[in-house]
Amino acid sequence: MSDSISGTDILKELAAILEARKSESADTSYVASLYAKPDKMLEKIGEEAVETIIAAKNEDKGNIICETADLWFHTMVMLAQKGLSPDDVLNELARRFGVSGHDEKASRK
Repeated sequence: MSDSISGTDILKELAAILEARKSESADTSYVASLYAKPDKMLEKIGEEAVETIIAAKNEDKGNIICETADLWFHTMVMLAQKGLSPDDVLNELARRFGVSGHDEKASRK
């Protein structure tokens, strides 16, 4: 990643690309094919989560990064499909900042 591009800029750019893929053909776009099969999209999130866990258990930092990128990507596809954006998640994280994890979880009940 270039030093001039921030992580949030990358998330915004990727979100815009994912939004544009909604009008693409499932035959030519991997993302459009996931939009066409929501269950497959959700399966990919689960698959990538498991692969991330395995990479972490194996203490393979390079693979942890790659698998986490896959997990984030597929999660962003799901967010876009649901009409949500990375900003929605970042805003929720900001809301939780400085709040005990135990207190935050209890507040959701």
